[in-house]
Amino acid sequence: MDFPEELKYSKEHVWVRVEGDRAVIGISDYAQETLGTISAVELPSVGDELEQDDSFGSVEARKTAAELYAPISGEVIEVNDELEASPETINDDPYDAGWIAIVSLDDPEELKSLMSAEDYADYVSVAEEEE
Repeated sequence: MDFPEELKYSKEHVWVRVEGDRAVIGISDYAQETLGTISAVELPSVGDELEQDDSFGSVEARKTAAELYAPISGEVIEVNDELEASPETINDDPYDAGWIAIVSLDDPEELKSLMSAEDYADYVSVAEEEE
């Protein structure tokens, strides 16, 4: 599994890539692999105000559906509409083409509550051992 170093990760398996005063959000390689082939994505709407840890959408796979929880607070300024027609893009490329939303970075301090790639890899390995 791949966990890019430049990203931050939440315990809910959502990643954040900071780009200036905005943050790109998606689900991790571990999350997409655990879910299996993703068949549908419920995206937030542009203009939605996200609060850290609140649900902002979901992804569905053959076996299950998973809520998406905001890793940071901010206004949704863009969504990846292409996922509605091709949700499996998340499986193929979770960190680039499979991004879910871009939000304004309202409180950079919230990033401190997220995990580094190394910490997330450790977190995932513990989760796998418990299965």
